[in-house]
Amino acid sequence: MAVDPMTLTALVIVYLAATLIIGYLGYKKTKNSEDYLVAGRDSHPVIIALSYGATFISTSAIIGFGGASASMGMGLIWLTVLNIGIGILLAFVLFGKKTREIGQRLSAVTFPDLMCKIYKSPLLQYIAGFIIVISMPLYTAAILIGGARFIEPTLGIPYTTSLILFALITAVYVVFGGLIAVMYTDAFQGTIMLIGMIILLALTLVAVGGFTAGSTALTNMADLVPKALSDQGMTGWTSMPVFGSPIWFTLVTTLVLGVGIGVLAQPQLVVRFMTAKDNKTLNRAVLIGGPFILMMTGVAFT
Repeated sequence: MAVDPMTLTALVIVYLAATLIIGYLGYKKTKNSEDYLVAGRDSHPVIIALSYGATFISTSAIIGFGGASASMGMGLIWLTVLNIGIGILLAFVLFGKKTREIGQRLSAVTFPDLMCKIYKSPLLQYIAGFIIVISMPLYTAAILIGGARFIEPTLGIPYTTSLILFALITAVYVVFGGLIAVMYTDAFQGTIMLIGMIILLALTLVAVGGFTAGSTALTNMADLVPKALSDQGMTGWTSMPVFGSPIWFTLVTTLVLGVGIGVLAQPQLVVRFMTAKDNKTLNRAVLIGGPFILMMTGVAFT
């Protein structure tokens, strides 16, 4: 079904305007460094959950992992299990609470700052900061590229122009609005992502005739697996790869365990815990974050 170009353009303009307005409101609400770096330590649980989820589930997860599931099968759904079990429950209930408590007690405002004040080691702060400065631009670049690649065919804007505009808009609300603007923008974008995934799931189920019919049809397509993938261990789109095969090792060690457990070490996620007023706020955020991650990764990976 074709989308009217004028309607699409209007929606994009509204989206960009809303993003910039949120950034401006964040700028007006920011009064000191604590507001700028940890959102005043008084964020609403819904905002924390959606911001955490939208940061966690970026273009790399929706576009990249969605494509990975096509070459590895639904075994990738185990990553969803770990994302919820470790990335939400363990992260918020155990890791997040301690991070919030210690961060508030020591007045830490960043992850390197937290490490420095816990271990009383400025050197550790410099090392952590250096690692973030070196590695995060690579991750950020992947997200910007994914967004630009999506904008290019959707809106007909050249890739380079899309990339520059995407980066500039993001830079404006991040630099001027601080974490308050970032988290509210995340929540806004996370809501759009959630609505989009719900629509995608509904349309897909209608097209394939429901969960059972779709799963059965996909299972029966196992003989269509390309030889290059079957030689590497892929057995079908609804089954795990052959145990010990190259695809199995990539799926289990690099993606499921690497990403599923590695979420605890992502500084851009850790700082979200430090924005909560108390532990009850984090408990309530779990009730939103769990279903959000389930919908986002469950639909994208399958």
